[in-house]
Amino acid sequence: MATDLTAPAPPRPDVAAIQRRTLRLLFLTQIVGGLGVAIGISVGALLAARIAGTALAGLAQSAGVVGAALLAVPVTRLMAARGRRPGLVLAYLIGATGGVLVVAAAVTRLVPLLFVGMLLFGGGTAANLQARYSAVDLAEPARRGRQLSLVVWATTIGSVTAPNLASFADDATRGWGVPTLAGPFVFSAVAFVLAAVVLFALLRPDPLRTARRLAAAEPAAPAGPDRAVTRRGGMVAAWRTVRRRPAARLGIAAVAVGHLVMVAVMSMTPVHLGEWHSDADVLRVVGIVLSLHIAGMYAFSPVVGWLTDRLGRRPVILGGVALLLAACAVAGTAGHHTPPLSVGLALLGLGWSGTMVAGSTLLSESVPAADRPGVQGLSDLLMGLAGAGAAAVSGFVMRAVGYPTLTLLAAIAVVPLVALAVRRPGAEPLDEEG
Repeated sequence: MATDLTAPAPPRPDVAAIQRRTLRLLFLTQIVGGLGVAIGISVGALLAARIAGTALAGLAQSAGVVGAALLAVPVTRLMAARGRRPGLVLAYLIGATGGVLVVAAAVTRLVPLLFVGMLLFGGGTAANLQARYSAVDLAEPARRGRQLSLVVWATTIGSVTAPNLASFADDATRGWGVPTLAGPFVFSAVAFVLAAVVLFALLRPDPLRTARRLAAAEPAAPAGPDRAVTRRGGMVAAWRTVRRRPAARLGIAAVAVGHLVMVAVMSMTPVHLGEWHSDADVLRVVGIVLSLHIAGMYAFSPVVGWLTDRLGRRPVILGGVALLLAACAVAGTAGHHTPPLSVGLALLGLGWSGTMVAGSTLLSESVPAADRPGVQGLSDLLMGLAGAGAAAVSGFVMRAVGYPTLTLLAAIAVVPLVALAVRRPGAEPLDEEG
């Protein structure tokens, strides 16, 4: 049948309206998803210690981190094929399944089931991390940093509220025969299912698929080797795309290195505090110090996003690196003085925010829309593995050479990132076609 060349082209969608709706929806589900993640994590180590013993409690908690990293791979492959909505829904449902299995492990006291449950529980974290990328699919170039940071900031609400609900969740589910400390995971599973249902019903049109249709309608650039390679999918193909783009390499390195430094120092700070505080005081002091750290990570992310758009991606990454170095210096020299240690941990959170927001923004805009899910999945995989590795190694370093040396080694870890950030590539556009 002949094609009618005079037929009008389909109308261009109202991108601004779709983006506003997408941001509102992501903001809401980030609150719910953040609550689901944090309420489970707040008691995860204690529950694991009761089921598996203290020696395995840390490994059970790390399983959730590793799970979030590994689940980024299938989730982003689904996004590449079907769009953001099915990928986010799948991740939340996997997280809900993990929460149910953790509860089952608490009932049966089966340690292998606990580890499987914690691994799958990482799906909630994977969904929360991928949501930040969904915020920039249709964002205007001058507002990408702010809109990504807004979704990151929404996590603060759920994360801060969740620990205060853990006791209520435990009391509310005890009448159902749920063991002590397992009730929060029931709430986590419900929160993840709620987020999945809302996204499945309302995340329409899909922002990634819309961005791809708009990119396809633009005057086509010659198909280069990047596009041909990435179409085959997978992490290897994503790495080939990143390797060809210096800005993408910087973005992925900023996210991974910032996370590695943050986790290495943060994870051992409670242990360091426990060296000179009594058992009666340590939980109170740890709560204050880590609350300031979390505030640094999330509370100021809209400001970091504004600076990312205003000053540029590289300057904010370098600013984040400077804050990480300052944090290591302040925390490492604080000795047995809690106020400077609190300042150091707050600076650590701010530095992480700078590398995370600016790095994620730079990464997203440095690759074509069709290639983003795979590259973003690679970024979250490397970030998660860097954090898990830092958490595992930091304990041995702490025991062998102490907290000050740990902070020194963490500071040294950012040197390659500085070298990468100060080396400006040739003329490389920062639009979605890279």
